[in-house]
Amino acid sequence: MYLILFGAPGVGKGTQAKILSSKFSIPHISTGDILREAAKTGSEIGLEAKKIMNSGQLVPDEIMTEIIKETLRQPRCKNGFILDGYPRTTAQAESLNRLFGKMNIADYALISIEANDDEVVKRLTMRRACKKCGTIFSLAEIENTAICPVCSAENSFYQRKDDSEEVIRTRLEVFKSATEPVKNFYKNENKLIEIDGINSIETITNQIIEGLENILAIKL
Repeated sequence: MYLILFGAPGVGKGTQAKILSSKFSIPHISTGDILREAAKTGSEIGLEAKKIMNSGQLVPDEIMTEIIKETLRQPRCKNGFILDGYPRTTAQAESLNRLFGKMNIADYALISIEANDDEVVKRLTMRRACKKCGTIFSLAEIENTAICPVCSAENSFYQRKDDSEEVIRTRLEVFKSATEPVKNFYKNENKLIEIDGINSIETITNQIIEGLENILAIKL
């Protein structure tokens, strides 16, 4: 099972990725996590990626393409994966299609989860990250606690720069101008599943499963 999760920041891709990863026993490949890890290394590419992400812009295609190639060829991805955060441009989609061809991957689908801008801003400004382990939580998840549920660090929660309203709205504008055409690319390939991200988590999951059954012509 090879899945691509698509949508603006904050539409719920991460939540659905965790559910689908568990259901299908395939890894969740988040390009955001990969890039943040690269930024922590202090390498030239990592520092450049960090600068770009903090401004709300997209990381250049050539950097992303190389990262994706290396990641998808890892042993953990041999039986499938959930790709979250890539492709974000038509050029990236074309590069990914060529890579899929080389890897003999045909049974894939792009799942587009959608929500309006105000809902996305509301969701993302309510997120906090742990300084120690990097895990991201909603305020509801850490209500009445100062201890990270993952690493037990105390008083480590903070709002990332790319979760501020100014940066979020910049990211949304970038998304609309650069990544919306990706939907048309996969629609023309008959690989597109569109989902309303305002629904409940369970409803969204069920709609994804139904869409996959139709696109891949299998019973899940």
